[in-house]
Amino acid sequence: MSRRDADVHAARLSLRARLLLGILVPVLALVSFNGWSLYRQALRAADQAYDRTLLASAKSIGELLYLTREGGRVRLHATVPYAALEAFEADNRSRLYYRVTGFDGELLLGFEDLPRWQGRIPDRPAYAALVDFYDGQYQGVPVRMAVLLQPVASEVGQGMATIQVAETLELRRTLARQLLLEALWHQALLVAVIVLVVLWVVQRATAPVRRLSEEVAARDEDTLAPIHAPDAPRELQPLIAATNAVMSRLEHAAAQQKRFVRDASHQLRTPLAVLKVQVQSALRGDAPATQALQEINTTVDRATQLVSQMLALAKVEQLRQQRGAPVSDWATVVHALALELSALIAQRGLDFELDLGEAAAPVPVRAHEWALRELTRNLLHNAIRHTRTLLLVRLERVDGQAVLTIRDDGPGIAPAQRAHLFEAFAASVSAGGTGLGLAICHEIVMSLGGRIELLDRGAADRVEGLDAVVRLALADNPAP
Repeated sequence: MSRRDADVHAARLSLRARLLLGILVPVLALVSFNGWSLYRQALRAADQAYDRTLLASAKSIGELLYLTREGGRVRLHATVPYAALEAFEADNRSRLYYRVTGFDGELLLGFEDLPRWQGRIPDRPAYAALVDFYDGQYQGVPVRMAVLLQPVASEVGQGMATIQVAETLELRRTLARQLLLEALWHQALLVAVIVLVVLWVVQRATAPVRRLSEEVAARDEDTLAPIHAPDAPRELQPLIAATNAVMSRLEHAAAQQKRFVRDASHQLRTPLAVLKVQVQSALRGDAPATQALQEINTTVDRATQLVSQMLALAKVEQLRQQRGAPVSDWATVVHALALELSALIAQRGLDFELDLGEAAAPVPVRAHEWALRELTRNLLHNAIRHTRTLLLVRLERVDGQAVLTIRDDGPGIAPAQRAHLFEAFAASVSAGGTGLGLAICHEIVMSLGGRIELLDRGAADRVEGLDAVVRLALADNPAP
């Protein structure tokens, strides 16, 4: 199985299964390692216990050694009846073998085919004797071997005898298995308790998750209300908060879509009805053809403007949902729009002034160029439509902000309009507008984290009119 397949398989596991596997697998691995370690410890304990018996057997043989002088030479003798070793045999499952070697390496008695000792005495033996213990083979059977270097001395001479005693391992292994089984019973009981505790804890810990899943699954498909789960674990709270944030954005988007459909169906009904009446009137010949066509053209232009502005309002909402807007130069946008609308300004015979600051330095703001163009275009169109003779456009940097001011000398804002100034279709349409221009500007500025104000000027300014002021954060400064 590849790593990717393993990841997919793991992703299909429930949270409860992951917790159980994550807890029980390490526990079982630890118990298995502990069992193996206990078995090794039991073998060492059995070796230590039975090594003492082997050493005692070798010492008992050493006590039966004696020296004689024959023909001027000292000879070593041993008389070891097998009955002398029976006391050291624990039961009939183990067998003892021995070999006694003289001063010159000659075999004195014992099992001749027992392998001779080839090792050395440890520097620090475990017992107060010159003894070495090791594992070996005898007649194809594993044995534990003890080698004792036994000093022998008498009035006729002295020397060092080598005594080897070997024991089969059945009894040692049986004892180790018994110790292991007793330990494993305790380990198994411990594992059973751990499993029950883990199952209970996991069941309790995942209960809020299951309740939350059931609550979400039981919701209607149109429900976008926030998830309320105060008893959810702290680790799930960020997920719930993020889900609620997504649902809030979806609810807002759905509301915007419903509002767009409602407004479109309501606002387009009137120009379409007027257009139908005009066409019917032209067909009946109620007015000259040229006049009828002019009226139809005016109605079509108004409907086209309305549709364009409604689509712009919907696009503003779409851009609001996006993240990471690019940096655009507002000064370039303002200059391009001033050139684009210069013919309209000249047609109205306006005294127009464009002030982009010293040397027309760039004014970077974090916004889509389309949003800046739509914002500036609507404000300029609104000012051109209402001004009498004077129109001023100024873009400047003030305290880390880009400030756009569009000044006209029109009639200003009527008191009855102030409360609903930025609401869609609520502005005055007496001058041929749609009531959407300022709403679009307001939505764009809010989506960019800025501020927009429409300020009336009184007689103290020597000229009446309106200042449209927009403040946006410069790209190298955070939004206020």
